[in-house]
Amino acid sequence: MNLGTEVQQQEMKPEGKIIVIKIGGSTLGGTDTTIEDLVTLQKKKVSMVVAHGGAQVVTDWLGRLGISTSFVGGLRVTDKQSLEVVTAVLAGLVNKELVAAIEVLGGKAIGMCGVDGGLTEAEIKRPELGLAGEVTKVNVNLLRALLKAGYIPIIAPISLGTANEMEKGIKSVNVNADNVASEIAVALKAQKLIFLTDVNGIHDSSGKVISHLTTQTMEQLNSSGATSGGMTVKVEACLRALAKVPVVRIIDGRAPHILLREMEGKGMGTTITKG
Repeated sequence: MNLGTEVQQQEMKPEGKIIVIKIGGSTLGGTDTTIEDLVTLQKKKVSMVVAHGGAQVVTDWLGRLGISTSFVGGLRVTDKQSLEVVTAVLAGLVNKELVAAIEVLGGKAIGMCGVDGGLTEAEIKRPELGLAGEVTKVNVNLLRALLKAGYIPIIAPISLGTANEMEKGIKSVNVNADNVASEIAVALKAQKLIFLTDVNGIHDSSGKVISHLTTQTMEQLNSSGATSGGMTVKVEACLRALAKVPVVRIIDGRAPHILLREMEGKGMGTTITKG
């Protein structure tokens, strides 16, 4: 677990409090209200940055194209061929569907990935994952400019390679969306980071939702093996975010109007704070 990576950022005076929201692809369905909630919150002048995943959509498209895929510790092993599909599906199809849905409801959104405007840079730290890396730099000036102009940045998790990766001929890198959301929240010193997932929080050994965790108890939970796969990745992202973000929330994105309830302090799920 790497909690010491320091996100480089250009300093700029904050434009009010910012909420960073990570939307998991599995939480978006025919009856989902996330897009509606985002538009409602935007009209109430809430500044939000949204990072999204879409792993299942990527897996489906890889399957259609006859390209095999595998995961290590909840992270996709990415070769050159699968990176092309990941980029096309996440930065193209999924990202533009989200932006279009927001615009249809009267919201204002800009769809992009980390490559656009040099928004994020990522470094390959685990060679066994291929062309997959971790964010090391965030261009906060670009995000703040978009927020000031009244847009919700909708960000797909493809990043520019760092200078070291560029020297190897690697221009872009696949990044887990939880990592992208976490590093953006750190760089912006967000008021809150919210993970919309397909579970109702982090569970204890009996299956009961844990309403509150601290960084210490969360690290213990992770090291005990109580979390696995994608949840382990999410836990690591939470721990990283809490270096600068006061509160991280993991909530069930499938619940009706969960974002509105969350902003009213009525959301269920797990709260993680530093301590």
